[in-house]
Amino acid sequence: MTGVFLDATTLISLGSIDELELFRDFSGELIVLPAVKSEVGTEPARTNLQRFIETHDIQEEGLEYAQQVPRAMSVLEESARNGDVEIIAAVLAYRAEDRPVGVVSDDRRVRTTADAFGATVTGTIGVVVRGVEAGISKDDGLDIVERIDARGLHMTGELRDKAESLIQEAAEEI
Repeated sequence: MTGVFLDATTLISLGSIDELELFRDFSGELIVLPAVKSEVGTEPARTNLQRFIETHDIQEEGLEYAQQVPRAMSVLEESARNGDVEIIAAVLAYRAEDRPVGVVSDDRRVRTTADAFGATVTGTIGVVVRGVEAGISKDDGLDIVERIDARGLHMTGELRDKAESLIQEAAEEI
């Protein structure tokens, strides 16, 4: 089964507008690592994340990736263990066992590194597009993008146009 690691960037973006349910459209095991969870400190994202974890089968612990932490720290040029390091360490551990792995993050460095190590990567907009592909309406998808933009992601005009285009394409394919 694919492990899908959720990063704080997307948890905060979607948690701030109470849209974490969109993650349920992913196939695979959703995983929120302890260091990532601790980085979600803003409200209402923190409370919404806690509720999401409690009401769904979200993996939080018991994963073996500690042996990959030094390599992840080196690759990311980090001097301390944090959520980014743990996600990359987990990706390295999964790939070392030839297991499929995904990462959901808006952090360019995490996305680029995870992709380079063979993870499937997407971000907040990809989560919304997947939601449209799974059946939410195009208008609801566009509304979610607008609410994300208003609550803190603050998209560039180019990203907003791309999001709208991807949502439109996803709606047409249904």
